[in-house]
Amino acid sequence: MEFLIVTGMSGAGKSRAIAALEDIGYYCVDNLPAVLLAQFAQLFLQAQEGETRRVALVADSRGTAALGQFDDCLRAMREQQIPYKVMFLDCEDEVLMRRYKETRRRHPLTELGDTSVTEAIKRERRLLEHIKQAADYLIDTSRLTSAQLRERIVQLFMDVPENAMTVQCMSFGFKYGLPMEADLVFDVRCMPNPFYIPELREKTGLDQPVADYVFSFRQTHDFMEKLRDLLTFSLPLYAEEGKTELVIAVGCTGGRHRSVVLSHAAAAWLREQGYTVSEYHRDMTRT
Repeated sequence: MEFLIVTGMSGAGKSRAIAALEDIGYYCVDNLPAVLLAQFAQLFLQAQEGETRRVALVADSRGTAALGQFDDCLRAMREQQIPYKVMFLDCEDEVLMRRYKETRRRHPLTELGDTSVTEAIKRERRLLEHIKQAADYLIDTSRLTSAQLRERIVQLFMDVPENAMTVQCMSFGFKYGLPMEADLVFDVRCMPNPFYIPELREKTGLDQPVADYVFSFRQTHDFMEKLRDLLTFSLPLYAEEGKTELVIAVGCTGGRHRSVVLSHAAAAWLREQGYTVSEYHRDMTRT
């Protein structure tokens, strides 16, 4: 049995994430004070809850005092040999502000005094930064719909072999910002751009004519050869270090053509090598 600890910024989508985990068979407990994590896990193990093998626990800033002891709680779980992973949901401050305005909900940290939502978000980010840095899974929900977040959760946790490293190949557009969750970032803006071919402009990198155009150039094949060499060398090392998920991000200007073609090709090759791979084309449908 392994415990998944779900935490992150308030408003980043933890409730939706926990609903998705329930849908794929996790036993979920929301808003558990961090100080009780080890105790709850130990009690759950002793109770031998039938066939339950996967448990998700949500701990966030609603228990802000307990979050100050988060590191101690995780250390206690390790000392008691309780297996766990941490998933952190993040979101850009501007998007969080918009979500709070739209829902008219109060940020948990505004209850601590005369604090604006903006200041509460900044304070929470400082409080959680070290947890984010140590997380096994990092999901940026800034540009994800509820359906896309659910798909991401399913890709990560449904029928994935225990202790296996999953790989996500992501495409993105530099004009929309770097993806926060990326472990490796590759810039392919040096490649010939299908955007300037009128009959290809409205298509995406998943359309065969666009892929044929991008791979009609020698430099594309050279890039893929060097990328395969790098991944062949580095991915086993990440796995040996205990990396649970590796996010490979490939970026072009708008995230619609070149980055999609090359991240899709990388994903196909990695599957051939036996890795568990998912794809996410962040900006492909932007106009």
